[in-house]
Amino acid sequence: MPEEDYMNAQQLAFFRARLQAMEQEILQNADETTEHLRETVVVPDPADRATIEEEHALELRTRDRERKLLKKIQQAVQQVDSGEYGYCEETGDPIGLPRLLARPTATLTLEAQQRRELKQKLYGD
Repeated sequence: MPEEDYMNAQQLAFFRARLQAMEQEILQNADETTEHLRETVVVPDPADRATIEEEHALELRTRDRERKLLKKIQQAVQQVDSGEYGYCEETGDPIGLPRLLARPTATLTLEAQQRRELKQKLYGD
């Protein structure tokens, strides 16, 4: 694909819709979790109670990860609006459609991401 066709209006609209769908799914999951946690079930058996508590803890950890993803999604939508979406924040190079299809919130090219991970591995955060 020619460089001038990268992140054209049609592609930006596609990724905006995909990001917004991801956002809605996360918000719906959060609402379901809230409703699920409000349901109080009194269970006399300590083992059953422990199982229920562990399930709630797992659900809350999942929602916490989704909350962090939600921030990334909202930042990506802002990048779509500003015309910066699809370009590496370190190098300015195109991230590439295959990577964005796999991870719509990506902000680095694969090479830049690998460099960052290697640096973190060698030197820590």
